[in-house]
Amino acid sequence: MDPSCSDGPETNRVAVVGAGPAGLTAAVSLANAGAQVKCVGPGLSVGTNQGDTRTSALMETSIRLLRANGVWDACLSQSAPLKAIRLIDDTGRLIRAPEVVFHASDLNLEAFGYNVPNSVLVDALIDHARTMSQLELVETPAVTTVVPKRDHVEITLEDGRMERARLVVGADGRRSVCRDAAAIRVTDWSYKQSAIACNFDHSLPHESISNEFHRPAGPFTTVPLPGKASSLVWVERPDEAARLMALDADGFAKALDERLQGVLGQVRSISKRAVFPLSGLSVSRLADRRIALVGEAAHVIPPIGAQGLNLGFRDAAALADCVSKAIAAGGDIGGLDVMKAYSKARIADISSRTLAVDMLNRSVLIGLVPVQAVRSLGLQILASFPTLRKIVMQAGLAPENALPADLRRSA
Repeated sequence: MDPSCSDGPETNRVAVVGAGPAGLTAAVSLANAGAQVKCVGPGLSVGTNQGDTRTSALMETSIRLLRANGVWDACLSQSAPLKAIRLIDDTGRLIRAPEVVFHASDLNLEAFGYNVPNSVLVDALIDHARTMSQLELVETPAVTTVVPKRDHVEITLEDGRMERARLVVGADGRRSVCRDAAAIRVTDWSYKQSAIACNFDHSLPHESISNEFHRPAGPFTTVPLPGKASSLVWVERPDEAARLMALDADGFAKALDERLQGVLGQVRSISKRAVFPLSGLSVSRLADRRIALVGEAAHVIPPIGAQGLNLGFRDAAALADCVSKAIAAGGDIGGLDVMKAYSKARIADISSRTLAVDMLNRSVLIGLVPVQAVRSLGLQILASFPTLRKIVMQAGLAPENALPADLRRSA
């Protein structure tokens, strides 16, 4: 890096602020698109994230992006395919919906996607990034300032180093410094719910099926891991989540056994548990002042239907698509036309997913009989009509018009 920044910004220089899965994927995608990229953030050494026991259910389009970027082969052996998704009404209410199972084979797919440990995914992205001549990883605890100028953006790292770029990608999460610098308005909200996340071993095979129990407090979801193991996202009222977190390992295993109703046999060992409040976030626009937002800097939704990180991956792919076109045309990669093109490419996909997940979550929480009846009827229709199930499954993966040109061509 050039601390003085006296040479001015290079034509195709990009700075990605944030080193999580979405930020690293954006950095690799942009470098493959022809940009000169620096990705800045904490934890940019392989093995740094081994304590992270979280997993991400990546849908088929996200796997295609990782494969196109040369990263997927390093993740495959430690990931588990998602061949079916089972929805189970566990509300115990007067009107209950039938069980619905979505099979990837109905779409001529081997799997909807894969459940990937976050630590494996991040390490694979870091490993691959270090092989790319157009991508530099710059480890820093934080970016302290982001200042948009007329033809570039200046970012200052915590140690005082400064960098200029034609385009800055804000992948710095829900409290984004980049978003504030772009003066992008935020709407956020919270739910009276908390989610417990962990991994656990069990006695019966999961058969590559993800189970989503719909309960009055929210979804209770198991997602396959390699072997007889699954990851868990258990949504509860905050006071009940706190009670469950306070249980010792045996007590929590017993509670988990009861909730699973024998679906995966007997619960065995359980990893470290984490709990987090459920919330949502949307933005007034996705890009402005040479700053484009990806991942949770742009959208936050509850952990339902495996939408969150998959949206972030499609952000990365779409932005790389827009930048690639600008480079090919000799244009300004941070110019207003690129900002508008990126926003246009992503707004419908993000808005529709945010609304759908919010409505689904609230429909379970509302105990009114008319709401129960409508929800039950909808699932009954899905259970009864295979053609409609296929349409819903395809939309759940990603609508074709939400994909950038390169991924549409490889479909």
